[in-house]
Amino acid sequence: MKDQLKIKEYEETYQKQNTDLILHIQQDEFNIQITKEDQPDLFQIPSFYQAGKGNFWIAELNDKVVGTISLLDIGNHGLALRKMFVDKNYRGSEMQPAKLLLDKAIDWARNHAINTIYLGTTPQFLAAHRFYEKNGFVEIGRSELPADFPIVKVDRVFYKFELEYAQVPVLPEY
Repeated sequence: MKDQLKIKEYEETYQKQNTDLILHIQQDEFNIQITKEDQPDLFQIPSFYQAGKGNFWIAELNDKVVGTISLLDIGNHGLALRKMFVDKNYRGSEMQPAKLLLDKAIDWARNHAINTIYLGTTPQFLAAHRFYEKNGFVEIGRSELPADFPIVKVDRVFYKFELEYAQVPVLPEY
């Protein structure tokens, strides 16, 4: 039977795998000087991300976390996309965990009447920049972020995604 990638809402049972994946990508793969102590949200996912209109998902393959994505409710019909990481062995693979994770997050936002998704990323994540742009995100300046957007100290590049909703035609009154 062929391996099946699953996108699931985060549960506490994924804590260690989730943290290990994110730290490995940040520290070992991209040499970003950030520690788990710099990211207390990694240990408070239910109360931090899965609150309000936010959520957190993992991509799982054969009981192994191979990707993550989260949406943080920042109010005013806006969300901050955070913690988008995919194991390097699955980036660009035919399973497309990054695309599936992003699609899940955008569908969630659309279903929760969100107008805009914002994100910050590091200059090193060039492939991520291309991925976001290919999927409809537009680069913006830091000054264009909403006041409640949580800027991570290593982020220097920012994007936004405007959600579009079908226009309901206004019927004439008779």
